[in-house]
Amino acid sequence: MPPFTADAHAELSLDFSVVQAQLAKGYEKPFLILDTSIVREKARRFFAAMPRVRPHFAVKSNPDSRVLAVLKEEGVGFEIASIAELDQLLALGVPAAEVFYSNPMKSRAYVEYAVAKGVEWFVIDSVEELEKVHSVSPTAKTYLRVFTSNVGSDWPLSGKFGAYDAETTDIIRRAAELKANLAGVTFHVGSQCLNPENWKIGLDTTRRVFDEMIAAGLTPTLVNIGGGYPVTHTKDIPSMAEIGAIVNEGLKAFPPEVRVIGEPGRYLVSDAGYFVCRVVGTATRQGQRWVYFDAGMFGGIIETTEGLKYTMLTDRTAADIVWTVAGPTCDSLDICTRDQLLPADLVEGDFIYIKNAGAYTTAYASTFNGFPLPDVIVL
Repeated sequence: MPPFTADAHAELSLDFSVVQAQLAKGYEKPFLILDTSIVREKARRFFAAMPRVRPHFAVKSNPDSRVLAVLKEEGVGFEIASIAELDQLLALGVPAAEVFYSNPMKSRAYVEYAVAKGVEWFVIDSVEELEKVHSVSPTAKTYLRVFTSNVGSDWPLSGKFGAYDAETTDIIRRAAELKANLAGVTFHVGSQCLNPENWKIGLDTTRRVFDEMIAAGLTPTLVNIGGGYPVTHTKDIPSMAEIGAIVNEGLKAFPPEVRVIGEPGRYLVSDAGYFVCRVVGTATRQGQRWVYFDAGMFGGIIETTEGLKYTMLTDRTAADIVWTVAGPTCDSLDICTRDQLLPADLVEGDFIYIKNAGAYTTAYASTFNGFPLPDVIVL
């Protein structure tokens, strides 16, 4: 992975005094507090870095309706993974024709529902999914998700989705046979991508697939550069300006009439939030210190189980030691991380402040074991 420059913008993050003011009102259970002024600023930065790319927010990253309303006001579009997300957007007055259904595997009932509501764009990455969508709506516009490099991403997403070269050829051939409107190409560089070259590779592949589609008699009109735009956690990240420069250069290979969108999720909302939880107990097991939060992998901190490192702050001042962090449930899987540096003097009742946690925290949370969902406080 080539070296990159750190983000040239001043870091955006919810001011900690806002968290303290909220806690002064009392604490009942874990909560996410999120400042929509930061969401607005991140949307504007995205538009400025890539003027040709209209962001379509990945609703799954934070489906709070107040957040969605703010993004709609900023001119951001939306992509969905389910019809529940579609219903949320329709309730906010988002036109169905502007919603992109980017889950590569959809039930027939969900496709039928989305078509009935007016959704026109559906992602596919297999012959079978193309045939399913086409059988429901012969006029549906589909876009092909292709495999691309996820090297340098904290959370690689290739493998479960994305058509490889031979499969891409089969899908294009079948679309031509069906006279289906296979009208675009998309890729995903991996979540929290620290390697800007992945976007170049994805766009090069997209141009190649465009040419193959045209040769088969299809008319591609959409480039979707997906998500993966990183935010600050514990590692340096490439600047959005650097990613934008690579994307803007790559888009020169596509005529101006080709529509271009992206699907940022984490980038637009993560920096706007703090996730706050509390220590319910500590223990020593075979010489290793364990700390148990009142929110674990089932309560909002699941991404740590896949290696995402958050900045976790406390009110303690002792030197840091390595802790194993676990949640409050009785499930042995509820272990968030085994190598978190936290102060040695943590005790029951201490607060844990997880910075830049506005994405994929409360969206993942469940009531497993009867523990309550975290609150979401939107400023």
